[in-house]
Amino acid sequence: MNRRKSFSYAKYGYLFSIPFIVAFILFKLYPTIYTAVLGFTDCKGLGNTNWNFLVDEPFKNYITILNNPSFQTSLKNTVELWIMNFIPQITLALILTAWFTSRRNKIRGQGFFKVVFYMPNIITAASVAILFNALFAYPKGPVNDILMSAGVLDEAFYFINNKTATRAIVAFIQFWMWYGNTMIILISGVLGINPEIFEAAEVDGASDVQIFFHITLPNLRTILLYVLITSMIGGLNMYDIPKLFSLGGPDNATLTTNVFIYNQAFSGSYMYNRASAASMIMFLIIAVLSALLFLVMRDKDEIKRKKEQKAFAKAQRALAKGAN
Repeated sequence: MNRRKSFSYAKYGYLFSIPFIVAFILFKLYPTIYTAVLGFTDCKGLGNTNWNFLVDEPFKNYITILNNPSFQTSLKNTVELWIMNFIPQITLALILTAWFTSRRNKIRGQGFFKVVFYMPNIITAASVAILFNALFAYPKGPVNDILMSAGVLDEAFYFINNKTATRAIVAFIQFWMWYGNTMIILISGVLGINPEIFEAAEVDGASDVQIFFHITLPNLRTILLYVLITSMIGGLNMYDIPKLFSLGGPDNATLTTNVFIYNQAFSGSYMYNRASAASMIMFLIIAVLSALLFLVMRDKDEIKRKKEQKAFAKAQRALAKGAN
């Protein structure tokens, strides 16, 4: 009797993954480790190859950054700007998701609306920043012209020189660019829910609002966690819009941590060690907040169910062992 020799295709999977692994090591892992190392040195400037480790005070750069008023301001601004854009972003995304996925109200032209809502996300941040800078230009700009023509303003308003206005515009730009992306992710999550659950709820007479809050949202827990974490990571790494729209101003009103890190490393200071320390501080903050979000939003019922299954399996093994 001839037996066919088993053949494993696993090795081909490893071969195809080599390009990714090499690229990851060269462009992700190595720069991250190098950045972490620089935070414990006296390195200043690209041409300074004779940097030394701070043996006596290894955390000197970290302490300096944490005590830096500009860094404290940038961290506060980053969190506030993220909250200002995320709350309306997730709210509008959920409303649009409920609208597009409603089984009773069939929306015509859904594909067109989805493309329109998602379109701001595919425009580069640099283009958007330049566009809004032109829209709110002073003394002559489209927004000022419209508001003065409508009688809302008596004279041109210098939006980019006003702290409150600039922060509101930056938060709006972030919201406008990302709500469509969030909406698409949430719609994908809803489409992955078993339709029989919705059919059963409709048969029982549940309204659209009841279905959304008692069926859709609970089943979107994992997707919402993903959206929250990715939005938090993106928000805490906010750079393009504050930098290109207002250069972090006025009076550091839109100075974010990434803009602060850039200024430390490249805007005349060339304090690579302190910029690296600030980067690692943000890395730790993001890691801790992500872990807390996972802890808070974990599915407690699923965890309880798994524990019960493990306990039941353990009891079955004990009974089988006793019978033997």
